[in-house]
Amino acid sequence: MHPVITASVPLLEPPGWALAQRELFDLLDRSWRRFAEDFTGPGGELKYNGTLSTRDGGDDFYEVFFNWPQLYLLGGADDLLAASERHWEGVTRQLTDLGMLRDEYERGYDWFHQGESLLLFYFLCMAAPERWRERAVRFAELYIDPARGNYDAEHHIITRPHNGSDPQREGLSDSDSYPWLPKEADMYGFPLNWILPAGAEPPPLDEPPSLDKDPRLGEQMRLRMGVGDTAVNLAATGLALNALILTGEERYRDWITEYVGAWRERTVANGGFIPDNVAPDGTVGGLLEGRWYGGHYGWNWPHGWHSVGPAAAVAALAAATVTGDDSYLDLVASTLDGVIAQGKTMAFKDADSSLQSKWTIQLLDDVATDTLHVPYRYGDDGWFDYNPMPLVVPAALWHHTASAADRERIERLRDAAGIDWSVIRPFRSKEESGHEESWFAFLAGDDPGYPERILATAQAQVRHRLTRMERYRDLDVPEADIHLWQQSNPVATEALVQLTWGGPQVLYNGGLQQARVRYYDADARRPGLPPSVAALVSSIDPRATVVELVNLDPEHARTVIVQAGAFAEHTITTVGYTACEDPSWIGDLYDYGHRQPAETAESIDAGGSWLTVELPRSTRVRLTLSLELRTRQPSYRTPFDGEQAGGPE
Repeated sequence: MHPVITASVPLLEPPGWALAQRELFDLLDRSWRRFAEDFTGPGGELKYNGTLSTRDGGDDFYEVFFNWPQLYLLGGADDLLAASERHWEGVTRQLTDLGMLRDEYERGYDWFHQGESLLLFYFLCMAAPERWRERAVRFAELYIDPARGNYDAEHHIITRPHNGSDPQREGLSDSDSYPWLPKEADMYGFPLNWILPAGAEPPPLDEPPSLDKDPRLGEQMRLRMGVGDTAVNLAATGLALNALILTGEERYRDWITEYVGAWRERTVANGGFIPDNVAPDGTVGGLLEGRWYGGHYGWNWPHGWHSVGPAAAVAALAAATVTGDDSYLDLVASTLDGVIAQGKTMAFKDADSSLQSKWTIQLLDDVATDTLHVPYRYGDDGWFDYNPMPLVVPAALWHHTASAADRERIERLRDAAGIDWSVIRPFRSKEESGHEESWFAFLAGDDPGYPERILATAQAQVRHRLTRMERYRDLDVPEADIHLWQQSNPVATEALVQLTWGGPQVLYNGGLQQARVRYYDADARRPGLPPSVAALVSSIDPRATVVELVNLDPEHARTVIVQAGAFAEHTITTVGYTACEDPSWIGDLYDYGHRQPAETAESIDAGGSWLTVELPRSTRVRLTLSLELRTRQPSYRTPFDGEQAGGPE
């Protein structure tokens, strides 16, 4: 049995954040139903009559729904899980018919995009592990088992940048040249930009057919970039971690530590910067004349840190999680610190950023404000492509370790920023994140109004998406515009993840969720907050993780089970909680008002991953949880399973 606390502090004036949180849940419930009606068919597939002419595009179909089962896990509608499963099944059939999948899995594509595709799948595994176990193991075996052609156990490398379920899929394109559009070339440049002879004139960008003759996109790209390992392949560790959480089998742990360990050794040998390419013989730069940069989706082309950093973080966190050895985080931390050390103070409008569309809307008027910029890319002439340093990776590291060093890194970034972190801007990226800076300011105690303001921002995002849906719901979507679905997805979860779970939004290129706490509805025996219950995590310090639970229902009691960690991996040692045992606040029979309830502080010992909180009608309780981090193997078991389901304790 789990320890039980019964809330006794009366709820008289509901806090604004609690009302806004439940209003957001209600709005989201209406919104996903509207999207499904307007943009999907009866089998869950997206309404699409076109073809896919390149290897790109499969991820865009799955990404539309990535956070739908996440919303269910937060406390979304009961039927949202079944809807999310139906959409995965429908899209999978659709992409199979379009030639993108084999045996329900990507035939072969880079992990910058595969990681995006798999977020929907990972959340489905989290929400319904027994139903998704077989697929999770089957997909992980594509990389764990060297016989499947994706992993070279001798050199500890994934064998090619485009990998997956089809071992015959080679190179980087099914055509003679990489399908690089002039617009993309103008934004990101070309790969292998050093191989043209001095003085040679490159083919003109305004004549796409001439790109077929450019060696940087044709033969040389296939020979130098189409084989061997790349840094973004590190995100494949998410598949192995997911299988380990489901099964508890040691061989998944062994593969993660072997593969990540090899990359860590390469990083140390490269002076602390993770290289982006490994030749088939296991040598860094073996196909690039010794360059540690220049691999597919690597430091030189097209995105640099934007693709390498998150993939390295996914892998480092996976290895640290399965071993308990946080030194694996050095894989990404040393690179992160090295990039920050190259930073310069400037206004974004003066930077050479290739990500104008991302930062212009995110910064708004602050495009003219001097602030720290760091280089995302590296080439023969050194570092370039300067952008603000987003807090996504630093926040993920700090959340995992809770260390002073990782917090101090964030504080240094804040000190170097000329931008006020407490300002919340009304943007929404496809990652459904980007407000980590404001969240950190709240956790630091500098912005107590943050919960209500970020919930209002989420409302604005959803209502904007509803209007966009109304405008485009009858459009026969052409292949060039398939991102419309992502840009119309009305499910907004970032605010709920931060406020209720005490975690950052999931690393978008293939990460698994981080959370200080999660919840289960004890009466419905399902994950998520019960109806009418709101939650606020105001501190994520393991020694004092503070959670407030509010039952807004004036008639019905609710029972919440609080879980320590996203995967019940932490232990709750003690719990301090607020109580009000003195009923005198009600007043006498003829009193016209009430007195202020007198709160006291109580505590109990816990010693497990779960705590039951009974919430009578119109009550609230503030919990202060003392946590020991990662004392248990991560698992998808639930408080209703006992210790037999979802892997060993």
